[in-house]
Amino acid sequence: MTRRSVFLGTGSALPAKRVSNAELAERVDTSDEWITERTGIRFRHIADDSETTASLATDAARRALESAGIEAAQIDLIVLATATPDQTFPASATKVQAALGIDDCVAFDVGAVCSGFLYALQVADAMLTSGAANRAIVIGAETFSRILDWEDRATCVLFGDGAGAVVLEAEETDGRGILATRLHADGRHNQLLYVDGGPSTTGTVGKVRMRGREVFRHAVVNLASVMTEGLAAAGLTAADVDWVVPHQANARILDATARKLGLAPEKVVVTVDIHANTSAASVPLALDVAVRDGRIKRGDLVVLEAMGGGFTWGASIVRF
Repeated sequence: MTRRSVFLGTGSALPAKRVSNAELAERVDTSDEWITERTGIRFRHIADDSETTASLATDAARRALESAGIEAAQIDLIVLATATPDQTFPASATKVQAALGIDDCVAFDVGAVCSGFLYALQVADAMLTSGAANRAIVIGAETFSRILDWEDRATCVLFGDGAGAVVLEAEETDGRGILATRLHADGRHNQLLYVDGGPSTTGTVGKVRMRGREVFRHAVVNLASVMTEGLAAAGLTAADVDWVVPHQANARILDATARKLGLAPEKVVVTVDIHANTSAASVPLALDVAVRDGRIKRGDLVVLEAMGGGFTWGASIVRF
């Protein structure tokens, strides 16, 4: 028996406002056909002034707790992945902690953009398996609409807002849980996907900037490689995989990565069409969708993977 981080529950939250491509075309020089053909995106959710990263994260965490069947007071660790925190400081995770009514627990944010949830998952897993914590909520939450340049049709059509969360518990198990995680970063590619602002440089929040073709090329290579690496670390191959839950960046990237690994398209969970790219939220959001609709079941082998600005990328192999 091995002490592993086991998934007890999942949850997600989306802003109330859903925006179609046609609606977006009323304010941006684009069209439904242009967006759908290039990205597979049809809808995205956009937060209003009353909805923040922390409020969405809290809603997702509450639903994950309900799914897990445990009380918030039983949580001793909250790790929140986000590139769009409510404030420069304190960590948005502490706002979630307070909103959940938890008097004291470890709570902090992790920043790795679209790979953030994988990074947060690894941090929580390390703390759980080492005995530093027993139960954790790991969240990916974003209000990316706040940092979009709505005059740049190449980027603003790609993103949406949302949150996803999982509840983990350290258990002695011979099968279930997080089997292996592999993470990478290469800061040489900063200028391919970045925000042109920050407290210590411009003193402003800044806007998302991206060179899409270069990002696409790196994404397909890096994601296929890290998934293979993670499976090998767990003593498995692509043939053992029941489901892949990828970062929902672009339908073309999802298709190309699946082909490179020889995976059947029907094994890939796709929500990019209805949620767009929600950055750190996209993996747990897609995971919750697939768990709640019955596709992902207890005992399934699930691969979670993502790549984001930095570049950062990673994959986690989970026996659900």
